[in-house]
Amino acid sequence: MSTLPACPKCQSVYTYEDGTQLVCPECGHEWSVSSGEAVVEEARVIKDAVGNVLQDGDSVTVIKDLKIKGSSLVVKVGTKVKNIRLTDGDHDIDCKIDGIGAMGLKSEFVKKA
Repeated sequence: MSTLPACPKCQSVYTYEDGTQLVCPECGHEWSVSSGEAVVEEARVIKDAVGNVLQDGDSVTVIKDLKIKGSSLVVKVGTKVKNIRLTDGDHDIDCKIDGIGAMGLKSEFVKKA
């Protein structure tokens, strides 16, 4: 029987240690343990250009023509992007755009649809 705490995100009991971190194999959440207590990471809130909070699976509309680096293609104003996935990093939205393919967008150039 494991004495490790359950995952604070999904409550899975199958957690394991990886160096100084604890890891949940079911949801991929990682956290550190400080003096026996699990420290829950603050979820990063990502907002669109007008301040609406975005979540995984939302649909958004592009509010500015966006040139694609290394290509002559442009994502036009009004392009609707469905089923976005939020990520960490410079481009905080991963998505697929019809006719272009998979790409990353910055939340400051989209509006929740």
